Amino acid sequence: MTWIDYSGPLLAGAWVTVQLTIYSTILGAVFAFLFGVGRLSTSWWIKSTSICFIEIFRGTSLLVQLFWLYFALPMLGQLIGLDLRLPPVVAGTLALALNIGAYGAEVVRGAIQAVPPTQYEAAKALDFSPRQTMWRIAVPQAIPEMMPSFGNLAVQNLKDTALVSLIGLADLAFRAEQIRNYTQDSTTIYTMLLFMYFGMALVISGLMRVLERYTTRWRAGGQ
Repeated sequence: MTWIDYSGPLLAGAWVTVQLTIYSTILGAVFAFLFGVGRLSTSWWIKSTSICFIEIFRGTSLLVQLFWLYFALPMLGQLIGLDLRLPPVVAGTLALALNIGAYGAEVVRGAIQAVPPTQYEAAKALDFSPRQTMWRIAVPQAIPEMMPSFGNLAVQNLKDTALVSLIGLADLAFRAEQIRNYTQDSTTIYTMLLFMYFGMALVISGLMRVLERYTTRWRAGGQ
C-alpha cells in the first residue's frame, strides 16, 4: 500500500480532529472568559468558584480528566441514580474545552489586569458601574492582548485532540493507529500524521494572526 491508499481514512480522521478542535476551542474560550473575569469578581463565591475551576483543570492531567468524564462520571451517575454517560465526542470536546478554558482564564485575567489604571479612572468619572467598566472598557481593550496567547492555546488544543483516540473516537490519531496495526508501515503512517498535524497547526496559526490583526484594528477604531 502507498500513501495514496492511506490518505482516505486519514482524511476522514482529520475531519473529526478538525471538528473537535473547533468545538472545544470555542467552548474553551467561553470558559476562559467566564472564569477569567470571575476570578476578578468582588463576589467571594464567584471568585472562589473561578479559582477552584482554574486550579483543578490546570493542576490535573488532561488524560485523567478525559478518562474521568468518560469512564468515572457514568459510574458516579449510577450511584446517585442518574444516567451520566457521555458520547465519546461529547466527553472529548468537554475535556478539551475545560482544560484549554482553565489556561485561557489566566490569559484573560492577565490581559484585563494589564489595562491601564487611567481607563478605570475614566470609567469611574463617567459613573460607569463595575459591570459596565468590565464589559465596555476593560474587556474590549484586553482582547487584542489575549490573541497571541489564545493562538498558542488553540494550536496546543489541536495537538491534545490525539488523546481522544484512547476513548475510541475515530480521530486522526485513531485512524493512523488502525492503519499502522494493519499494515505495520510505521514510517509512512507516522510521517503522514506528522505533516497533517503540522498543516492543521499552520492553518490555525494563520487564522489566529488574521483575528489578532482584526481585533487590533477594531480597538484602534474604537478609540
